[in-house]
Amino acid sequence: MTETHTDNSSATTTPLQGLSAEGKQWTRLVALHAQVDGVIEKALHRQCALGLSEFLALAACASSDDGEMRMQELTEAVYLNQSSVSRLVARLERSGLTERRLCEFDRRGVYTGITEHGLKTLREAIPVYENALSEAMAHAELDPQLRPVLHALRAERDGQRPDGA
Repeated sequence: MTETHTDNSSATTTPLQGLSAEGKQWTRLVALHAQVDGVIEKALHRQCALGLSEFLALAACASSDDGEMRMQELTEAVYLNQSSVSRLVARLERSGLTERRLCEFDRRGVYTGITEHGLKTLREAIPVYENALSEAMAHAELDPQLRPVLHALRAERDGQRPDGA
């Protein structure tokens, strides 16, 4: 498949000249990620008064066995640094979506746990997230620079090789 470059390509999705094929693919993946994140972030904020990071933190806590996570685990789950996660958890606590919990075996261990209010909010936010994700992916499908990345991701998801083999 050969790529065509049109003058109406978005500046954020046009690969930089001189990049390797992998570099171009990475640039497109970053553009896809930013575009999808933006759509989801706006929908969650507008309909649920949640940011994407808050949503991901609630989902991570809810998915853990006991509804709570150590701060370091949450840092890895939401792809933020420790300082950003501390601020994130403080916002979630102020909103009553999570609460701090001490480890009964190690009093130095601090966990953040999802509350009933947090679970209710998460249940309401999941369809918003899923609808925004579908909308963003459908929009990305229309961009000739993002379409190949999206197809490769879907092939990977479906257990196929992106090259169709």
